[in-house]
Amino acid sequence: MDFKALFSQLVVFFGKLTQAQKTIIGAAVAGIVGFLIFLVVYTSEGSGGSGGEYQVLFDQLSSEDAAKVIEQLEKDKIPYRIPRDNVIEVPKDVVYKERITIASMGIPKEGHVGFELFDKQEFGATNFDQEVKFRRALEGELARSIDSLSPVEKSSVSLALPKETLFVSEEVPPSASVMVQLKDGGKLTSKQIRGIKKLVAAAVPKLTPENVTLIDSEGEALGDDDAAAAMGELSAMQQQYKTKEEKKQEEKIVNVLAPFIGGKDRIVAKVTIEYDFSEQSSTSEKYDPESVVRSEQTSEEKREGAAPAPVGGVPGAVSNVGPVEGLASGSGGEKFEKTTGTTNYEISKTVSTTKMEFARIKRMSAAVVVDGKYEPKKDPNGVATEEVEYIALDETQLQAIDALVKQSIGVNEERGDLVSIRNFEFQTSRAGMQPKDAASKTTEFVDMYLAPFAPVFKYLFVLIILFIAYKKIIIPFAERMLEFSREEEEFDKPNLEIADDEDEDLAEKVQQMRKKVENQLGLGDNFNEDELKYDVLLEKVREIAEEHPEEIASLIQTLIDEESIPNDASKR
Repeated sequence: MDFKALFSQLVVFFGKLTQAQKTIIGAAVAGIVGFLIFLVVYTSEGSGGSGGEYQVLFDQLSSEDAAKVIEQLEKDKIPYRIPRDNVIEVPKDVVYKERITIASMGIPKEGHVGFELFDKQEFGATNFDQEVKFRRALEGELARSIDSLSPVEKSSVSLALPKETLFVSEEVPPSASVMVQLKDGGKLTSKQIRGIKKLVAAAVPKLTPENVTLIDSEGEALGDDDAAAAMGELSAMQQQYKTKEEKKQEEKIVNVLAPFIGGKDRIVAKVTIEYDFSEQSSTSEKYDPESVVRSEQTSEEKREGAAPAPVGGVPGAVSNVGPVEGLASGSGGEKFEKTTGTTNYEISKTVSTTKMEFARIKRMSAAVVVDGKYEPKKDPNGVATEEVEYIALDETQLQAIDALVKQSIGVNEERGDLVSIRNFEFQTSRAGMQPKDAASKTTEFVDMYLAPFAPVFKYLFVLIILFIAYKKIIIPFAERMLEFSREEEEFDKPNLEIADDEDEDLAEKVQQMRKKVENQLGLGDNFNEDELKYDVLLEKVREIAEEHPEEIASLIQTLIDEESIPNDASKR
């Protein structure tokens, strides 16, 4: 490509432009060049830091680790800079080398150490050393678990594990303290605070959540008001449940009445439910009166016949002698019976424990407002006009609506539930039924049919603008360029090789030109087309012969030689 010729053509083209065209082209070129420069600079800054010379060595460093890194860089005489908090940058040609060097020194330190402390066994470690390592590992594992919470940036856990003793009176329960540093805008909820305490307590034997102290980075104790926080959460949950149930009952009323009233926008329903959220549980014992015999014991004694008469009298010699003659002795039969029975019955007992539901409805009240009817207003002659008039619902219809509402939401009159039904005129309904003017109809048409296609209209508007720019700017500019190209083509040398196709094209062009000239002059078809064609071709050949005489002479000589060769052959 000849850049010199191209540059000269551009200079000629630019010189033929008007002042406005020069201004537009200059502004466009300047804008494109400025945009390219901005992209290059922005890309270099984003990829290589400020100026492309520095890169990040470490970020998100603690203050202690940052101080150690800076000390090591100063020792190695490496330039550095701190563009923002906890970020250190060094020249990009030494960033990887310094990163490996500083990392080999254990900087920056990991957040916490866990049970990996026991990966390496130390020879000669005492029992005390093992206990300290176990406590450090346990504290590190707990801190890692707490750090996984989204609001926590980092944490620290300290455990106080007293020595075990054989005396119960001297036993001291373990305790723990947890310090958390929250992220910007982060906050621990009451559930998360209780979860952290339970997590730490579950990892240490005999440790209770009450003995775990939790504070934040500002020294404020967290979780001391657990009871108040729990009550607040319970109150919020109860209010949310109440609102949800009331909304559900309101939707029931609207859905039941909407088909008959004429739409959901013509009904307003509000329901208020009073709940009893107190927790109650009852235990009852019931004894079965139909007892079952568990055991039975019976004892029976029976005696028959006379028993010997006892010797009576004053103790002494006479009583010891025996019966004395002349004294009558008692005689007669004896019968003795004894029956003893014991029956044990099984006492059956039923114990039932009942816990009340979460929320019990104490009272429910509903207020429902419904719209009336609208009919065309009639003139004195009884002809309907465009105006509408409001007609209130009668008592029968209101009673039917009242019954539907009570059945839909389950009203219990014994509980004291109330339902109030009122019939009022809705202004929005009247306004919607009034005859609309042209502006209102146009607005309604736009909102109904054109508004859903608003996103499509935006893109269509952009396409129209691009089409106008193409027709009014790009096409005229391209035509201007083509005109200059045609002017440049006029300086090219003509091609002497005239093909048959070119001859036919030339004849067609001449014929068209001839007809055009005849039409302009108002002449008829008196001219001979063959003569005009011959004259034009002769004129064209004359011009070529004048411009290139040597080539025409060579061509004629070639034709003469070709003609002479057949004649010589025929003579022979």
